[in-house]
Amino acid sequence: MSAARAEPAAGIAIEVEGLRKTFGDHVVVDDLTMRVPRGEIYGFLGPNGSGKTTTIRMLCGLLTPDAGRGTCLGYDIRTEAREIRAKVGYMTQRFSLYADLSVRENLEFVARLYGVPAPEKAAQAALERLGLEGRGRQLAGELSGGWKQRLALGACILPAPELLLLDEPTAGVDPQARREFWAEIHALAAEGLTVLVSTHYMDEAERCHEIAYIAYGHLLAQGPVAQVIAASGLTTVTLEARDASIGAPAMAALTREIEVRPGIDMVAPFGTRLHISGRDPAALEAALAPYRSRPDLMLTADAPTLEDVFIDLMRRSKDARK
Repeated sequence: MSAARAEPAAGIAIEVEGLRKTFGDHVVVDDLTMRVPRGEIYGFLGPNGSGKTTTIRMLCGLLTPDAGRGTCLGYDIRTEAREIRAKVGYMTQRFSLYADLSVRENLEFVARLYGVPAPEKAAQAALERLGLEGRGRQLAGELSGGWKQRLALGACILPAPELLLLDEPTAGVDPQARREFWAEIHALAAEGLTVLVSTHYMDEAERCHEIAYIAYGHLLAQGPVAQVIAASGLTTVTLEARDASIGAPAMAALTREIEVRPGIDMVAPFGTRLHISGRDPAALEAALAPYRSRPDLMLTADAPTLEDVFIDLMRRSKDARK
């Protein structure tokens, strides 16, 4: 007799608890717990090797976790992988369609593979939706990176999935193509589709309704962007050179001088500016006090950015492993 199917929480597309996956002696995902609401764009962030792709593959039934439990679209990720894959569109990092088929032929093939009614009409609708109608006869292998990603997205949504899993879909794509791609993602979410997308780009993370950040297989932060930034506890000050004669060598020396002072947790250079952060506002102010009297420098209070938060999380997670 089969086990009773787990009932998902209302309005939740993905719910996992304690997920763990190892390859040999290497722990790739360790005790990961997360919830993804239906109809939202959920950003999945972390450095290379952090376990993002492995997690995505567990969510859609391509890998079985060594420990933990979870549901995806209400189906058990361990025992109902076939049902999950029928309702999920998964876009991998590498272009996986047929390079020697045309754009239209690829879409029609995918439509037939998934039993989509009237595959020619479905392919034409996908061409029109993604602005590919003028490229229908072009070989997929001849497309630029941005157009390949549009085609891959079109193939993913042809079977009308309930969930999209996008694994770094815009890596290597130019800024305009990235912006157009994200406009389409938001349009799909507005129609009720749930999207989980992994990315390295902070501007893309800020486009998501919620985010999760993992490093070395551990979940370090999750929630709406503003909440993640607020929870970091960082106070940030921008130091800017008033004098244009202060060049890169002088700013580099200033960075090295400031970053070792007590109360300074992080210094990030941006041209003639330094973004300086710390967790103790009083200690941060004491560390920067000698620089406030310098006529060639200007210090102003600033808000921590998502990049500040993630660099700080990464630094602290490295310290935790030592």
